[in-house]
Amino acid sequence: MLRILVADDHAMVRAGICKIVAELLGPARLGESSTADETLEQVRESEWDLVLLDITMPGQTGMDVLGEIKKLRPQLPVLVVSMHAEEQFAIRALRSGAAGYITKERAPEELVQAITRVLNRRLYVSDALAERLAHDRATGRGAAPHEALSSREFAVLLALATGSSVSDVAVQLHISAKTVSTYRTRILEKLQLRTNADLTRYALQHGLVD
Repeated sequence: MLRILVADDHAMVRAGICKIVAELLGPARLGESSTADETLEQVRESEWDLVLLDITMPGQTGMDVLGEIKKLRPQLPVLVVSMHAEEQFAIRALRSGAAGYITKERAPEELVQAITRVLNRRLYVSDALAERLAHDRATGRGAAPHEALSSREFAVLLALATGSSVSDVAVQLHISAKTVSTYRTRILEKLQLRTNADLTRYALQHGLVD
C-alpha cells in the first residue's frame, strides 16, 4: 500500500487531496501535517513513498521544508502542490530537489497523473514549464537575479511586490517586522534596486506577480 504524506496548512485542502487520492489512485495510507515542524517530524519518524508539499506553511517556508526533507531522506520524492503560479516557485523548487510542481487550480486527474509520474521516479512539470525550460537551455539564457535569493528572501520579495507592508509580511511569514526589514535590505542590494516600487516593477517584468 502506498504511503503518502499530505503537508498543507489548510484542513480543507488536505481533506480534498486525500479524497482525490483515495478515489482516483486507489488504496493508500495517508498522513497529514499542517506545519513545517509537523511535516519534518513525520518524515523523521515514518516511512513514506511520497510527500505532497505546500509552499506556504507556518513555521518555515515550504522551500525550507523541502530542503530539510532532502537532507533527512534524499531518496524521498516530493511533489510540490501550490497555490502559487509556476513562474513564482516551480524552477526554484525543482532546483531544491522537488520531483515535480503542480498548482492547486489543476484538475484532480492531473494531480493523480503527477503523483503517478513522480512515484515512477520521473520528473513532473506542466507542458508550458517544460517548454520554457527547453527554450532557456536552447538559448543559453542565464539565471535571473532573483534566482540567487534565498527561499525566505524570495518569499519577502513576492509579498512586498504585491503591496504588503512590512508588518503584514511579518504576520504572513511568522517572523518579526525587524527581520522582514533586514530581508528587504538584502533583497534591494542583491537586485540593485532602491524602493518597494522598484521591487514591484521588477516582479512584474519577470512574471513573478500578476
